[in-house]
Amino acid sequence: MPGGLHPENTLSLPTAGFSLRWFEAVFERQDFLDAFLNSLRLAALAASLATLIAVPAALAITRYRFPGRGLLNGLFLSPIIIPHLVLGVALLRLFALLGVNGSFSWLVLAHVLVITPYVLRLVLAAAIGMDRSAEQAALSLGAGRIALFCRITLPMILPGVAGGWLLAFINSFDEVTLSIFVTSPATQTLPVRMYVYATESIDPMMAAVSALVIALTAATMILLDRIYGLDRVLVGKQ
Repeated sequence: MPGGLHPENTLSLPTAGFSLRWFEAVFERQDFLDAFLNSLRLAALAASLATLIAVPAALAITRYRFPGRGLLNGLFLSPIIIPHLVLGVALLRLFALLGVNGSFSWLVLAHVLVITPYVLRLVLAAAIGMDRSAEQAALSLGAGRIALFCRITLPMILPGVAGGWLLAFINSFDEVTLSIFVTSPATQTLPVRMYVYATESIDPMMAAVSALVIALTAATMILLDRIYGLDRVLVGKQ
């Protein structure tokens, strides 16, 4: 018989004992494993696309003066202030009109919409605080635009880019309000699957899933800290 955080079949405190049976039950549920893989794939793709959009946008906003500059900045940051419930309903209607309900590709685009501001804010901070003398020196020595960006600009703003990507990944993985409206059974994410399961059952399965996600997040943070330095990634310092 599958089990949980403690030997009981319902989540209660104080507990009568401890057991790993509900952790075993999580790995026996293919729907949870599929939802977890969907969330990983979705978060990685959405964070990467958001970064590809945010980096050139941040450089353009910080370095050039052009008509509509403030409007462009406000447009990119606006999803932060719009409730995700409103965005979810609007996107559900839009996807229904386009006939793309349940499409994983459009789900990725929906997540890109709401996580791009997080990348943009950190890249903007890195770009504003960047010393451009190295770029000017490279240009004076004949460096091309592509070489200048790849060898000078990108390494200097990389902490902001990495921190923005990580923040976008976390927000995409954790997104539930918007995802409820635009996912299908085949593209259901882990937070949505947990929400649906919690409305149907009162067993400790959700506590086991939550503990596993927390453990995975902690392990990722420790790995980042060992490889790169967590303070540099989150703050965006060079």
